[in-house]
Amino acid sequence: MKVRNLLMMAALAAPFMLTGCKSKKQVADTPKPVTTETIQQQKFLQQVSDNAQFAKFVTTKVKFSVEVGVQKLTLTGNLKMKRNDVIRLQLMAFGFVEAGRIEFTPDYVLIMDRINKQYLKASYAQLDFLRNTGLNFYSLQSLFWNELFIPGQAKVTDEALKKYEADMTGEDVVISLDQEKMSYRWLATKDQGKIRMANIMYNDRFNGTTQLNWDYENFALLNRKPFPLEHTITFTSPKKEVKLGMVLNYIGSEDNWETRTDVSAKYREVTVDEILRRFMAL
Repeated sequence: MKVRNLLMMAALAAPFMLTGCKSKKQVADTPKPVTTETIQQQKFLQQVSDNAQFAKFVTTKVKFSVEVGVQKLTLTGNLKMKRNDVIRLQLMAFGFVEAGRIEFTPDYVLIMDRINKQYLKASYAQLDFLRNTGLNFYSLQSLFWNELFIPGQAKVTDEALKKYEADMTGEDVVISLDQEKMSYRWLATKDQGKIRMANIMYNDRFNGTTQLNWDYENFALLNRKPFPLEHTITFTSPKKEVKLGMVLNYIGSEDNWETRTDVSAKYREVTVDEILRRFMAL
């Protein structure tokens, strides 16, 4: 596989991993009977929710890796996030040349191929693989920030915590949220309520199981709350497995940067189909 194609793969893999889910049914609000067990579960879920960060900015240098089959590429890059505003991942080639950029905002997704001067800018409603899963900007933000989320909603309120189930019988607690054909799972430590893993699974008896697994390791403190420095993201479908890794060098809070990318007129806009065909041809 050519280096240029690997760089493109790295730039495109993150949003592409969310394809394959077709359910849009909302989470049902079914009241639960109040028992000692449910009170214990709600206290734990509140502890997990309280671990959510209140920092406004997170910035860092990143070591980024991507694996597809036997092909593997390691890049450096930058991760810049502003709470409720933007997630930006810049991928560098040879340590100093920006090869690609992925930018998530509440309104659109921007994917830039710096090498071939191409870009895709689309709303979440235009991207089937995000729209159908109910994963909007705020859901993606929760995955990057190591937090719970409700598909399609901007935040998890105290009332929304009642939508989750918490199985506290094991060494770690399994938090679950189910929809038609969709399941969302989080694994959290019983002592601290620290999320160690998030899993999104779509099960189709005709097409098989597709899932996204997001593992968190090596936690550091950010405003006295745990924040993961290592992220391992695995997308598995019946036909392909893509594994992405992000290792954060540190946790910074730079705020002197432009939160929106202006696309030069020299770049050619491509369609969703074009950019996905390019990815599938790698």
